[in-house]
Amino acid sequence: MGKKFKLGVVGAGNMGAGIAQKMAQEGLHVILVDLKEEQVNRGVTNIRSTLEEGVTRGIFNENQVTEVMDRIHGSTSYEDLEDADLVVEAVFEDIGIKSSVFQKLDAICSEKTILATNTSSLFVKDIAECTVRPDKVIGMHYFYHPAKNRLVEVIPHEGTSKETIETTLLIGKLHNKTCITVKDSPGFAVNRYFVPFLNESVHLLEEGFGNIPTIDAAAKQAFEIGMGPFELMNVTGLPIAEHSSSHLAKEISEFYAPANLLKEQVESQKEWDLNGEVLEENFDDIKKHLLAVVFGIASAQVEEGVASIEDTDIGAKVGLKWKLGPFELMNKMGIKESYSIVNELYSKRPSFHHPSMLKEQAENNKPFAFKYVDTEVKNSIAYLTINRPEAMNALNPGVVEQLEEAFESAEENPDINGIAIQGAGKAFVAGADIKFFIDCIENNHIEKNVAFTRRGHHLFRRIETSDKKTVAILDGLSLGGGSELALACQAIVATDQGSMAFPESGLGIYPGLGGMLRLNHHIGKELTKYYVMTGKAIRAEEAKELNLVTELTNLENIQETVEAMVKKGRSDKYEDRNIPNTLNKYKQAFADHNVEMLLSGKKPGAINKETAEKLINILSAKGPIALKTINHLVNKQAELTIDDGIELELNHLTAIFSTEDALRGLTASISNTQPVFIGETDNYEHV
Repeated sequence: MGKKFKLGVVGAGNMGAGIAQKMAQEGLHVILVDLKEEQVNRGVTNIRSTLEEGVTRGIFNENQVTEVMDRIHGSTSYEDLEDADLVVEAVFEDIGIKSSVFQKLDAICSEKTILATNTSSLFVKDIAECTVRPDKVIGMHYFYHPAKNRLVEVIPHEGTSKETIETTLLIGKLHNKTCITVKDSPGFAVNRYFVPFLNESVHLLEEGFGNIPTIDAAAKQAFEIGMGPFELMNVTGLPIAEHSSSHLAKEISEFYAPANLLKEQVESQKEWDLNGEVLEENFDDIKKHLLAVVFGIASAQVEEGVASIEDTDIGAKVGLKWKLGPFELMNKMGIKESYSIVNELYSKRPSFHHPSMLKEQAENNKPFAFKYVDTEVKNSIAYLTINRPEAMNALNPGVVEQLEEAFESAEENPDINGIAIQGAGKAFVAGADIKFFIDCIENNHIEKNVAFTRRGHHLFRRIETSDKKTVAILDGLSLGGGSELALACQAIVATDQGSMAFPESGLGIYPGLGGMLRLNHHIGKELTKYYVMTGKAIRAEEAKELNLVTELTNLENIQETVEAMVKKGRSDKYEDRNIPNTLNKYKQAFADHNVEMLLSGKKPGAINKETAEKLINILSAKGPIALKTINHLVNKQAELTIDDGIELELNHLTAIFSTEDALRGLTASISNTQPVFIGETDNYEHV
């Protein structure tokens, strides 16, 4: 399943080399071009050095480094890009230099070639004017370091064709980027509020609100981030902050103009001195000021159509590594208070924004609502995309409600023949939102966990029994509830990036949305116990061998494959199938008597010693109550219909969520630590 696109990058500096590296890491072939051989060699050397650092950290092995480097071809000739599908320009941020590059590419590249600029501040439309193919020109703003940071702002100008946008987004996904589509406007989406966040911290220093370490500390507390604005400027470069502020001031208003102290610091060619005592007495004023800046600008850009509230927040969380985006922060502070601090800043500096959308929201006193499920119809098929990439599309009550509404709308539409469900970013769905489960347990509202799960079951069963063909597009990681959603669909289309896994036993709970039940009907109770108890991942190829996946394809051909599947109509997904002989040892290991011995730490005599020891070791790290419950439920569900099996699962939820093990396992998952399970408790309903 090869990836058909040929890609190019012009500019072998830090950004260009990083972009090429990421493309090659994800299996794409890329030509890295620069003017001189020494520049190309430096870029290729830097890529290899970065990859070798990854080997040291255990991210890659030497074979993978070799494979990545083999997909990168250095060159000093633009002619090598002639038949490229997409070329990303990543040269110095100067309109003259960029225009020259685009003119050369325009003259050399074939008609199909998309020309993308990695500009962070220039208008894409101005660069497009330098070509005779403005419809094929688009912005792709990568964030530093592009081999590590997943965000890309995709910026069409008014003349960019729909086909160009779609192909660019596809290529973005092919190299594992989270893409947000934003308007061709000053600062685009993220820098529009991030650069003023940096610049305003300097204004606060000028005005005596606190010293540098105090402002940094207050900002870190307000935004729940790891580095303050002055430390960030030292890392990214003070001239960039000054240049970007000047650009925004020229295009928008005086408010964005660089602080005098910032200009003086740039002239001195020195970094900020981060030393000094943190004084907390002015924290509130500093925090309110910086939050007001971000809130006002974020609201203004949404009002102007630069980006949606969802993409504005995704940009902050994925590109800047903020825990919460601007609109989530406003909801957390309270809409009335958020508007109040924005209004106060506007009254002091009239060149700031006074967005009517935030004023109206405050008057209604309602938090911002986020859209997590997008619907797009192509050739009579509704594609429902769960769009929480920063949370790996985890399911919570809001997501399930919106998915249900989108599904119902598609199902009732007579013009729609099939419904495909997919996830944005690198994951399909990474399970249920664990924090929601924890909050319910800690606040003695386990019934909310049960109600959420019951609603999920109801939706999944509708998906499974719909008169319209339902297809899961498994192009990435799926865990727990995500795998259960995929299995509930009538068919699964998967790429080589797709996988399923059920990690719940390691969290002290069991898969509660029908994963055990449906696996049981597919492959029998022994292998169901093997996969669910151990949590072993099922890669796409293995899932196809087990007939869990209906069709393997590649990302470029997903739409074509889904359409063919819908055209075939419904079929019995639980039909008899042959199980690969390689799994016979696990079928035997998890047969009734043998699994009881494994759970008690004993080696069944009929099982290979090495296999038994390995399984006992894996199971010893899982929640003992969860394992016993899984064993019980799988045995019972083997004899039940899907609907009766669902009720059985639901009937045990309160008991399992009431255990100390459940809280320990779920909490450990959030903190990325190993849980210590205690086993039986008096209040656990024995099975």
